[in-house]
Amino acid sequence: MHPLLDQEKQSRARRYEKEKRLWGLAEIAAGLVFLLLFYFRGLSSRLAGLEVGSPVLHFALYAAVFYSLFMIWRLPIGYFRDYVHEHRWGFSIQTSAAWAGDQLKDFFLGLGISVIVLVILFLLMTSNPGMWWLTAALIMTGLSIIFTMLLPVVIMPIFNRYKRIENPELTAELEKILRREGLRPSGFYEEDMSRRTKKENAFLAGLGKTRRVVLGDNLIRNMRIPEITAIIAHEVGHYRFRHIWKGLAWTAFRQLAVFFLLDRSLRIFFPGYLFSIPETLNLFPMMAVILSAVSGCIFSPLGNALSRYFERQADRYALNAVEDKRAFIKALAGLADRNLSNAYPVWWVRLLYYSHPPVGERLSLAEELILRSQR
Repeated sequence: MHPLLDQEKQSRARRYEKEKRLWGLAEIAAGLVFLLLFYFRGLSSRLAGLEVGSPVLHFALYAAVFYSLFMIWRLPIGYFRDYVHEHRWGFSIQTSAAWAGDQLKDFFLGLGISVIVLVILFLLMTSNPGMWWLTAALIMTGLSIIFTMLLPVVIMPIFNRYKRIENPELTAELEKILRREGLRPSGFYEEDMSRRTKKENAFLAGLGKTRRVVLGDNLIRNMRIPEITAIIAHEVGHYRFRHIWKGLAWTAFRQLAVFFLLDRSLRIFFPGYLFSIPETLNLFPMMAVILSAVSGCIFSPLGNALSRYFERQADRYALNAVEDKRAFIKALAGLADRNLSNAYPVWWVRLLYYSHPPVGERLSLAEELILRSQR
C-alpha cells in the first residue's frame, strides 16, 4: 500500500465499495423483474393497445407511463442506496425532504428526456423499419453532443448552485494550466456539494463556450492550491488528447452496434415486432432487456477499458504540466481516503466497474514518472 494512504480508511473503503456494489446489483435485478413482469403480465400489451390518436401521442403516452412506473418501482432501492447507505457511512448530510426534492427534479427531467428519446426511437422503427438502427445511432449521437454542451449551463444548475471563484491566486494558477492548451473556459465555478455530501469532486464540463471549470466546495476547503491545480491539470489533459470527442466517437460506435444487435435479435425472437405500432410498443420491455444485456455485458467493460486508458494519458499530462508533482500524488491519496475509494480492488471488480484506474495504480504510475523525470 502506498505510504500516503491510510490503511484503516482503505479497509473501510473496501467494505463501502462492496456494499455499494451489492446495492447496484439489487437495482439491476429489480429492474429486470419489472421489465419481465410488465411484459409477461400483459401490462405492456394493454398500454400499447390504447387508442390515443396520432402515433406521436401514442408513443409519448406509452413512454411517459412506462418511465413513471419504472421510477416508482426502483424508488425504494434508490432510497436505501443513496440516502440510508450514504448516511450510514457518514457521507450524506441531506434531510429526507431535500433528498425527496432532488428525486422529484430528477424524475421530471428524466421524464422529459425519456419521452423525447423514446418517441424518436419509435418513430424511426415504424417509419424506416429496414434501417432504423442506423438513423437511430446517428440521432442519438447528435443528442449526446447537445447534452454535453447543455450539461453545465442548463442541467447541472437544476440540482446545485454555482458561484464564481473569487480567489485570485487559485484562478491565476488554473488559468495558467488552461492556457497551455489554448482553453478559455466561461468561468471558474464553485459547486455547493456540501449541501448534500462530504465527498469531493472537480471537473471540466461542457464544450466550446459552455466549458466550465467546476470545483466542489468540499474540495476547495480540503486541498491546497497546488493540489487543486494538479487535479485540474488532469482534466485539461482530457482536452489535450481530445478525449471528449473520442468518447463521443466511441458512443456513436456503441450506439450503432447496440441498435444493430437489437434489431437482429428482435427479428430472430420476435419476427413481428415491426408489423404494427401496438406490437412495436408492446415489445419495448423485451427491447430494454436485450439492450441492457448487450450493453452491460459487452460494451460496458470495453468502454471502461477505453476510459482507463484515457485517464492514464491525462495523469501523465498532469504530471508533466505541474511544477509541484508531489502535489498530484497527495491530491489522489487524499481524495481516495476522504471519499473512501478502494485503491486496490480485485481484478474482476476493476474490469467490470472501474472507469478510472484504481488509485493505487495511479499512484504507482505517478511515482514511476517522477523518478524518470529526476534521472
